[in-house]
Parts: sequence; C-alpha cells; structure tokens
Amino acid sequence: MNNIKMIALDMDGTLLHDDHSLSEMNANTIREVAAQGVEIVLCTGRSPVSTLPYLDKLGLEGVVITHNGAATVASKDKSMLHQFELSQMDLEPYLTYCNEEKVHYDINTAFDLYVNQVDLLSADWLNTYKQFLIEPKNFPGWDNLASPVLKLTMSGYKEDIDRVQQALSLWDHKVQFIRSGDFFIDIMHKEATKGNALKQLTQLRGISSDNVMAVGNYYNDMTMIQFAGIGVAMDNSPIDVKAAADEVTLSNNDDGVHAVLKKYFLS
Repeated sequence: MNNIKMIALDMDGTLLHDDHSLSEMNANTIREVAAQGVEIVLCTGRSPVSTLPYLDKLGLEGVVITHNGAATVASKDKSMLHQFELSQMDLEPYLTYCNEEKVHYDINTAFDLYVNQVDLLSADWLNTYKQFLIEPKNFPGWDNLASPVLKLTMSGYKEDIDRVQQALSLWDHKVQFIRSGDFFIDIMHKEATKGNALKQLTQLRGISSDNVMAVGNYYNDMTMIQFAGIGVAMDNSPIDVKAAADEVTLSNNDDGVHAVLKKYFLS
C-alpha cells in the first residue's frame, strides 16, 4: 500500500489526448482512485474557465491549480486560494517585443483572457481559443482591469516560438519565462510554478511531498514532478522531463495516466 494522498495531473499532453478529449479509460480510473479518498488536483497551464469543465466531467469537486501555478482555485465557489500577480512594469518589455516582432499574445487574469482587438483575430486564432473553451475579450487598458494580471502568453507556430525563445533567452528576466508547449511561451511571476502551488496546497492539507504523485509531460511540469514523492513523465515528454521523473508511463494518447494509476492504486 502506498502513502499517496494527492495526485497532481497536468492536462494537455498528459491527461487529455491530442484532440483535447478525456478518454473513458482515464476518467473511470481517476474516479476509482478518488473513491479511495485520494485528492485529484488538475494542475495546468489552462485557465480555471477551461479546466473546471473537465473536473465536472470527472464528477469531482476540489481545487485546481491553473495558469501554471499562478492561480489556485476552489471548484465549488470559484474562490481564489492563492495567486501570483504581475505588474504593468513587469510586462512592458515583452509587450513591446511582441508588438515590434508581430508575435501573437494574450494577457490573462484568473478568469479572463484579453487580446488587443478581438475583431482582428483570424478564424484560426478564434478556433484555437474555442478549443480551449476560451472567449477572448478586448483589453480594456491597465487601469480598467477588474482583476490582477497573472500571465502573458505568446503563441504561434512551433518554429516561430522557437525563434522567440532563442531571442528572449538572451534577456535578463525579472519574471519567469517558460516554454509551456510547442506553441506557447508564458511570462509569469518568478514564484509562479506548478511545484510551488502544489507545495502550498500540501501545506494547507497538512501532508508532505512524499504523499504526492505528480504526472506531466512538458517543461512547465518539471517543478511539480521534482517536488512530488512520485514524479511521473509521459512517454511523449521531452528527454529532459523524463530525466527529472522517477518513472515514465505510456503516452497521453495511450492513456498513460490510467496505466500509472492502475499500477499504484488498482493492482
């Protein structure tokens, strides 16, 4: 019998198939493990808006760690347990770069996503946001924001984001600059990581890292994989992520989450 009391699951590239679907295999296995009293925490770069529907599909309530650790939200009343905020000054150099280099970006508060002009978005961009259950809004200006900014996301084709990463890797960053997917770079508060958010949640629950399993597939998952007593990488992970993990499970499209949970909880 293991001593795992909490399982942190990344979503895209981990829990979900490449088409963003949640398989019955993964869902049923998670429900079985949750029924044993283990807390399931979705831990994702997504916003709460595009995360909570999947928790509903699983028939679970609890806490979701979103925006790569920048916002920890209770599902029941959507209350904020913790957030890491960014200032206009933090983001100004990145916004200038994006505007000069024509890099697409969006500005995120906990529950809203803003772009410069929604009516100028291409059908492709609108479709991408729709896939993530997001309805972009026009940025109202810094003084008119109702909530703090938590994340700036730059996105585009992989080769374009490779180029952006190469250029920005030469900068001296006062904030966190992380590649969160083939098509995304996120700018967040220095302390905003999945690992830090998970650590805070374990302290709230009175458990240690030894009581945690974390499953992920990309660079933004490494802090939680390293924090957890059992850190698991997907077979579709880059080599550095696999090297940081205690073990590697099957790929996301082969229901690797089901496989590793079955091994530890249902065999």
